[in-house]
Amino acid sequence: MSRKRTSLERFRLKRDLDTLALKEGRGTELVSLYVPPGRQISEVAQMLKDEWGTASNIKSNTTRKNVQDAIVKVIQRLKLFKTVPDNGLVIFCGAIPQNGPGSEKMEIYVVRPPEPVNVYLYRCDSRFHIEHLMDFLKEKETFGILLVDSSGATFATLKGRRLEIVQDITSGIPGKHRAGGQSARRFERVREAQVVEFFKRVGEHANDIFLPIPELKGLILGGPGPTKYDFEKGRFLDYRLKEKILSTIDTAYTGEQGVEETVERAPEIIRNIRYIEEKRIVQKFLYEIGHETGLATYGEKEARRSLKSGLVDTLFLSESLDKTRVRVECTSCGHTYHKTMRAGGVSDFEQSVGSNPCQECGLLTLQVAEEKDIIEELAELAEQSGSDVEIISTETEEGQMLWKSFGGIAATLRYKLTNR
Repeated sequence: MSRKRTSLERFRLKRDLDTLALKEGRGTELVSLYVPPGRQISEVAQMLKDEWGTASNIKSNTTRKNVQDAIVKVIQRLKLFKTVPDNGLVIFCGAIPQNGPGSEKMEIYVVRPPEPVNVYLYRCDSRFHIEHLMDFLKEKETFGILLVDSSGATFATLKGRRLEIVQDITSGIPGKHRAGGQSARRFERVREAQVVEFFKRVGEHANDIFLPIPELKGLILGGPGPTKYDFEKGRFLDYRLKEKILSTIDTAYTGEQGVEETVERAPEIIRNIRYIEEKRIVQKFLYEIGHETGLATYGEKEARRSLKSGLVDTLFLSESLDKTRVRVECTSCGHTYHKTMRAGGVSDFEQSVGSNPCQECGLLTLQVAEEKDIIEELAELAEQSGSDVEIISTETEEGQMLWKSFGGIAATLRYKLTNR
């Protein structure tokens, strides 16, 4: 999965699920539909028609009407698809109270999953069932786990929530107390040689297990005592694996218990890696700005100009951006203009638009024709021009700087921006 996908698509999915999580219905009136790839649209539509008939048995007139109306809306939306998309289709629909009883408004949401859904589900409830989509927000990259101590080594992989212990090996190294009749020095030399041979075996097994894994994200090294540090210092691992060591941690055990101990700490390690990646890509922008190379710009106006000129290599957007882009249109002469404002100020702006005359024809016929979240709007511009998009959190110093010092919008450029 590319970084572009994990930042922009992850942001889009999380934003949609955050919205859906806040929706509550009156009783069991909200419909959740999951359609996996390979299903026929006609088959799903027929199932929904059967559910519409079943819903006629609901005693409450209001609940019955709302459920049946929601099912009809879903069927109508399904008709827009000739086939189920490659990753499946998820639709949520229901009557959502706006301001107390009697204020329900029918709302429908269509989600195209970033990966194939593996569940076929229809459910009516007082909430939307988003848990199957929440799984897509969890990390799916594969991480290697290698635990080493003087008694043995354990090799495991962690992919999303799936943990697999691949192999356990024993060292055959005797304890530190020498056998009777041996001198302390000779015993120690023999033991050191055995440790080196064991480390070589561990390295060979690690290379065989972890190197073939495509796009292995990183390796977590652990174990009780100092043995893991001795192993790490030596040249027993392939350099490609050594470069991928994310963290070296202390565990009480090797084996299954040690792996489980490592997995408990993995989310923190993985999260830190994501922050390190963010720091690295934002630092590239900061370098260009700091050295005045002309290959970076910031602020909405300059970023928008660069996007329209096709100059942007990577667009950086802070996830804290809370603005809306509105398009105002005159219904008399067709004149349009755009304005960016804080998200909560759109309703006030809509009220003021009607009292202002059009700058072209002078008539009081202005109205807000369209509004869009600014992250989505700028991301679409970037995608149209073939630019990468990075959604940056505020969890790092660099992310905070992007948000507070550069307004949350910045870009690195393919070519220098001229005619400033």
